[in-house]
Amino acid sequence: MASVEMLMPKMGESIIEGTILTWLKKEGDSIEADESVLEVATDKVDTEVPATHGGILKKILAKEGDVVAVGTAIAIIEINAEASNDTPAAPATAKEVLVQAAPALTASLITAAEPEAPSHSDGRFYSPLVKSIAKEEGISTDELSRIPGSGAEGRVTKQDMLDYLAARSNGHSKNTGVTKTPPSISQPKAPASISGGDELIEMDRMRKMIASRMVESKRISAHVTSFVEADMTNIVLWRERNKEAYKAKYGEGITFTPFFIDAVAKAIRDFPMINISVEGDHILKKKDINIGMAVALPSGNLIVPVIKNADQLNIVGISKKVNDLANRARINKLTADDVTGGTYTVSNVGSFGNIMGTPIIAQPQVAILAIGAIVKKPAVVETPTGDVIAIRHKMFLSHTYDHRVVDGSLGGMFVRKVADYLEEFDLETAL
Repeated sequence: MASVEMLMPKMGESIIEGTILTWLKKEGDSIEADESVLEVATDKVDTEVPATHGGILKKILAKEGDVVAVGTAIAIIEINAEASNDTPAAPATAKEVLVQAAPALTASLITAAEPEAPSHSDGRFYSPLVKSIAKEEGISTDELSRIPGSGAEGRVTKQDMLDYLAARSNGHSKNTGVTKTPPSISQPKAPASISGGDELIEMDRMRKMIASRMVESKRISAHVTSFVEADMTNIVLWRERNKEAYKAKYGEGITFTPFFIDAVAKAIRDFPMINISVEGDHILKKKDINIGMAVALPSGNLIVPVIKNADQLNIVGISKKVNDLANRARINKLTADDVTGGTYTVSNVGSFGNIMGTPIIAQPQVAILAIGAIVKKPAVVETPTGDVIAIRHKMFLSHTYDHRVVDGSLGGMFVRKVADYLEEFDLETAL
């Protein structure tokens, strides 16, 4: 039998480490190549990591909760003789295992990996190890469903079971279940009644992460916001005239978002000092224009997938990227690379009926644009025969920027330029 090291794989650009959330297999278990063996959390996503080889999980080198650098050995897999005949006798190098592991990763949103089928009628997932302990200790399905879980998405871990059994042996009845929570057991994730109709709801991991990042961003950056009103009439009319033909030609709809991203990308080319980050006492000017777009998830949380090299795409190309990323975001199919590398962010608060907002900068970027709702308004329009009042489609742009490195002149001129590109959209633009 030969052994190979399974390494912490690279899960996206700029990600250098991950936290071991849960081992889905235990030492001695048989595993297949590409079978998920553990869950890893990064600051971007939770990821199920597949086995690089089939065989026996001989030894687990990284415990749940450990923070492990990319390329570090996390387990040893014992492969069978037939498999070892096809591979070098020596353990695989870090580079070889990393290259094998990376393409097989299937990352989900921060909220967790792709949902697994529940093991019981209560809808919760229980690992084979937890079910085995429950069976050996005579814990009923009903009793098991009431054990608080400290794992990802509230899963019951081995330690939860051991804590529960220790508490039960100290006075809790086997048949009555959890009548009160011993100090050694994690608090339940289910809402707890406070008084009357009040509830105490624990944040999920994604919400905790968002909260931490927002507070940190306000601490780091000196936030300033400039506002501009843009006339969207040409774009509204073009979309109304062409949306059916567009859908027939490309098999999907076109929203206003691609027009916003196109205008932002063009304005960044005009004002490249918006496309920067701060590195200590230095400014890092980015070559690529990678625009993140905030997407609301069914859970109520937000995630920001990134359109890479947005300035190199036309409206159709951007629209396809927008639809693909938004659809995959809502069904937990984004990869780690989909949510990294952004250099500027757009948030469409108008989709919630808001006319403007003051968004918080996504670090380490230095600016973010909030797009308000498009509303009909009476406006003065200049014509060859004089000014007239006409109904126009208007929208506010709210540009928040980091005043440490972006002054009001640059921040204001940039958002004005975005509005200019939107207003100058050619009604004769072909599909």
